[in-house]
Amino acid sequence: MAIKLSGPMLAPLSGGAPRQAVVLLHGYGSDGADLIALAPQWQPLLPDAVFVAPNAPDVCRQLTFGYQWFDISFEGDRLAQRQTGVVGARPVLIEFLNELWSQTGVQPEQTIVAGFSQGAMMALHVGLSLPRKLMGIIAFSGAFLPPEGFGSAEFAKPPVCLVHGDMDDVVSPQHSADAEVALQLAGYDVRYHTSAGVGHGIAPDGLAFASAFIARIANE
Repeated sequence: MAIKLSGPMLAPLSGGAPRQAVVLLHGYGSDGADLIALAPQWQPLLPDAVFVAPNAPDVCRQLTFGYQWFDISFEGDRLAQRQTGVVGARPVLIEFLNELWSQTGVQPEQTIVAGFSQGAMMALHVGLSLPRKLMGIIAFSGAFLPPEGFGSAEFAKPPVCLVHGDMDDVVSPQHSADAEVALQLAGYDVRYHTSAGVGHGIAPDGLAFASAFIARIANE
C-alpha cells in the first residue's frame, strides 16, 4: 500500500484558484506545522500560490516526537545513511508532487520545492531528478546527494537557492558549499548565501536571501 503524505496547507492569498505551488519540506524530528510558518513570509510574493507542508512519511525513531524522511543514526557513516535515505524516500515525495499537480492543475514549472535540513536534502535530490523544470528549489542547511544520472540531459535544470549558517554543527556548511560547486559545474543557475554566526537554523538574512530569490524567479 502506497504511503500518502499530508500536512498543513494554506490557500492562495489572492482568494482564487492556485496558479502556483510551494512545497515546504521539514527537517528531521519536525513536522509540516513547523515549516508552514514560512508561508506568510512568501505569500505576498506569490499571492496565487497554494502552500503545502507535508509531514514526512515515518514517525521519528530516534526522538519521541516528529517525523523523518529517512532514518539516521548518530553513529557510523552519516553520509552513507543520507545517500541511502534520500533514495528510499524519493518515490513517496514524487508521488506526492504528482498528486498535487494533478489535483490543483498547477504545473511543475510553477512549483517551488523548499526544505530545511533533511527536507532540504529531499528537495535537492528529488527536485533535481525531474524531467520537467521546477520554478525553483530552495535548500536551507542541507546537503546535495546527487540522483543517479545527475548531469544528464534527461533531467531539467531549475534555478537553485542554497542557504546555510556558517556555525552549523548538525549539517556542515561545507555541504552547501560543495553543492554550489557541483551545480555550477553542471550548468545550473545557483545562488548561495552564508549566514554569519548562525547555527542549524534559518536566520533573518538567510530568509531575506531566499525571498529575493523567489521574487526574481517569479518575475522571469
